[in-house]
Amino acid sequence: MIEPSSRPRLRRGVRLTYDRTRDTDVLLFPEGVLVPNKTAADVLRLCDGVATVAEITAALGEKYTGVRARDVQDILTRLHERRVAEWT
Repeated sequence: MIEPSSRPRLRRGVRLTYDRTRDTDVLLFPEGVLVPNKTAADVLRLCDGVATVAEITAALGEKYTGVRARDVQDILTRLHERRVAEWT
């Protein structure tokens, strides 16, 4: 289970990039492509394996109003289930 002190990162072979054709961010991984919504893409950009979930939540709180740690944890849990994110 992901905790506020967990340090999420993209799994090896996974990268977030901008797709000019689709005019949106895409998450590339060996099994395929995901098109995250803007909020999920913003979360993914902060998943460097150094920042904690609490720090990611605080950074998103500077950009968006009403950011809740539980919502960030839910996004990261779904990404973990899709096998594109992991944490320590």
